[in-house]
Amino acid sequence: MAREKKHRSRGRRSPFAAAAIIGAGLLLTGGVYAGASAAMASPAEAHTAATELTVEDGQKLFTANCATCHGMDLQGTSAGPSLVGVGELSVEFQLATGRMPLQMQGPQAPQKKPQFTDAQIQAMAAYVQSVAPGPEYPEAWVTAGEVNPDNASDEVSVSKGAELFRINCAMCHNVAAAGGALTEGKYAPALTSTSALHIYAAMVTGPQNMPVFGDMNLSTEDKRDIIAALVYQQDAVQVGGFTLGSLGPVSEGLFIWIFGIGALVALTVWITAKSN
Repeated sequence: MAREKKHRSRGRRSPFAAAAIIGAGLLLTGGVYAGASAAMASPAEAHTAATELTVEDGQKLFTANCATCHGMDLQGTSAGPSLVGVGELSVEFQLATGRMPLQMQGPQAPQKKPQFTDAQIQAMAAYVQSVAPGPEYPEAWVTAGEVNPDNASDEVSVSKGAELFRINCAMCHNVAAAGGALTEGKYAPALTSTSALHIYAAMVTGPQNMPVFGDMNLSTEDKRDIIAALVYQQDAVQVGGFTLGSLGPVSEGLFIWIFGIGALVALTVWITAKSN
């Protein structure tokens, strides 16, 4: 009887070995490519950051991103309003808050992440200001809440600013600056994180549903005091428990109705069940 030949067992490859080798190769290739790209891009980015954008750069950016709706001559089209007289302050506000370029047609342009860098925004604002002048940036911002201190006749008053805000702004923005609903799907945005410059720009330029507060309505000192009160409120520590959106009796009443009366109903049902 012939002996059965013993074959030496050969090691089998794991079914995951090929996938592991391919994955390692891809990771290695991707790392080398990313490093080379970063090395090549760094000098270009540094050069761009070091180069100041000019009014001509702003014109090119405007032509590429804004002229379709606002027109090559800023006169406006059927898709967008004229920009004549809006000034650099309005352009900076709309672009820096991300409201422009418009995301979609609707009752109101929502705030979103800006599409352009600060340098690009300043360049476009400078271009619009050079072609169709309008409201300019405030002369100086020494501290938060101080607008044009050279023209101010007295010191900043947070209490006076809070009173002026309640009289002129709270009916839309809520007494706690938490924002509120308006008609036809419009709304007054919350001011709990809005910068001092953008608060000032909104009062001077009147974006969307916001009325324009000229010096005959609110003086420079009044605007400065309102901004000081809002900035103080942004930094102040909330006391008194949960703010519930700072919507006053609306949210407080809803809380009592749901949890307070709900607890009483549950207690009544429990007592009835125990008595039965």
